[in-house]
Amino acid sequence: MAALLVFVLTYVAIAAGRFPGLSLDRPAAALLGAALMVALRVLTPAEAGAAINGDTIGLLLGMMILTAYLTEAGFFRWASWKVVTSVRTPRALLWAVVLGAGGLSAFLVNDTVCLMMTPLVLRVVDEAELPPTPFLLALAFGANAGSSATLTGNPQNMIVGTLSGIPYARFAGALAAPALFSLCAVALLLQWRFRAELVERPLAGRRLPRPPIQPRPLRRALACTALVLLGFLAGLPLSWTALFGAALCMAISGRAPREALQRVDWPLLLFFAGLFVVVAGVGKAGLADRMHGAIAPWLGAGPVRQTAVFSLFTVAASQVVSNVPFVVLAGHWVPRLAEPGLGWLVTALASTLAGNLTVVGSVANLIVLEMAGPGRRIPFWPFLRVGAVVTGVTLAGSLLILLAERALGVLP
Repeated sequence: MAALLVFVLTYVAIAAGRFPGLSLDRPAAALLGAALMVALRVLTPAEAGAAINGDTIGLLLGMMILTAYLTEAGFFRWASWKVVTSVRTPRALLWAVVLGAGGLSAFLVNDTVCLMMTPLVLRVVDEAELPPTPFLLALAFGANAGSSATLTGNPQNMIVGTLSGIPYARFAGALAAPALFSLCAVALLLQWRFRAELVERPLAGRRLPRPPIQPRPLRRALACTALVLLGFLAGLPLSWTALFGAALCMAISGRAPREALQRVDWPLLLFFAGLFVVVAGVGKAGLADRMHGAIAPWLGAGPVRQTAVFSLFTVAASQVVSNVPFVVLAGHWVPRLAEPGLGWLVTALASTLAGNLTVVGSVANLIVLEMAGPGRRIPFWPFLRVGAVVTGVTLAGSLLILLAERALGVLP
């Protein structure tokens, strides 16, 4: 009973972003839930410590540090500038934003990509006197869709990678085609939806000055990042490969690491650690088994039906409690599916594409819309009308591709 109460209160606070009468945000709620699991003797301190998945925390920390050095050196602003100034028409700009955001997000965390690209996209849109809505949606949707391609594209994929043990190269090999389809579908659907606003004419403006970069720090940061990606592709342990690359980057950067470390999202790491403890308490108390028993009849026994039903369940649950908390909890259920390897890929794909359904579906959406400012924010219902179509088409097409890959025997 204690574990159920702590779980419900924690996930309600996570879903709402706060808890009435308490000064809690999502990381604080996860930490309080973890502490209560120990205080109420659902878990021992040793069990709580063992529940924290160090591989996930290490992978996320290593990628955050590398991203911080790339940001300091000006990589993201330069790459964003290159994307938005290399086209000549509004429709080409839409495609460039979708594919540019998606391509960058496939290798580096999508939230950072949105943080860096949003100001430049808005400046180009303002100079060209274009409506901002299609391009803001292109940025958010593209970053979410592209991040599904690899284990380092977003936090929930990192969890899937460390819990499932699927190698980086195999994961990317399985989800590259669904991600590419999703990016093209996003661009086509947005082009069709906003066809009246995206008339074919020369793109005015595009006189953005080239952002400054720091050549030597940038070369070093890119070299370390490339080394890490090669390590991933070679099948080396994800967390320690990322941490080695981060440590090497700190050692050769030529500056004190304090500023880069200040860019690390420490509350997010705390959030992950707390969630692992809360879900471990749920598992020990048998609640995860009972939850699985409740949804098992709907899932059926065959992998195709399980793929369809579990993906829809993932999309719905990701809107309620957010994708990261859901994926942590789903770690107790996926190994029981008929084909766990397929189940992990479906979980990663559906929880990521679910981010395009609503404004609060992903942190990337919130970053883009908050940075857009009050006059250019997209209200909940208009976002949902476009997001529902985009999510439905991309998820259906991506799952069909995934099942086709299964039939051909190329899945991990």
